Amino acid sequence: MDEAGHDAPDAARAGGCLCGTVRYRVALPALWVAHCHCSMCRRAQGAAFVTWAGFADAGVTVVRGAEQIEHYRSSETASRSFCRRCGTPLMFRSSRWPGETHVTLATLDDATGLEPRAHAYRRDRVAWIGPVDPELPAIEPPDHDAVQAPA
Repeated sequence: MDEAGHDAPDAARAGGCLCGTVRYRVALPALWVAHCHCSMCRRAQGAAFVTWAGFADAGVTVVRGAEQIEHYRSSETASRSFCRRCGTPLMFRSSRWPGETHVTLATLDDATGLEPRAHAYRRDRVAWIGPVDPELPAIEPPDHDAVQAPA
């Protein structure tokens, strides 16, 4: 980080799946970070919501286990990637955001400085998680593939 607390231009973070077969690196800074409460993300993650970090495609590199990454086309415009050995959800890509790869924040080894800045589909959140952070803005796009998280 520089003196102002910003990540250095050449900064990167590493991440990977539960079993360690897949390892990747992302170049900072992230384009955005947000919690997604949509039903597709909930089902794909098996969780109440998923926290995504968006990165430029050129800044995402699989450094080990690329042959173990399975790609699932979850909608007409999007695909989700996961480790075929352990099932860890890793990445999301959509033609709605050309040039971006979205990475599950929880699969990074260190997510310091990548705090979420919004809730996408907050209106779709499951009631059993209780209230969500009201300080973060809500992003309520008209359909799943139209979500645009703030920078």
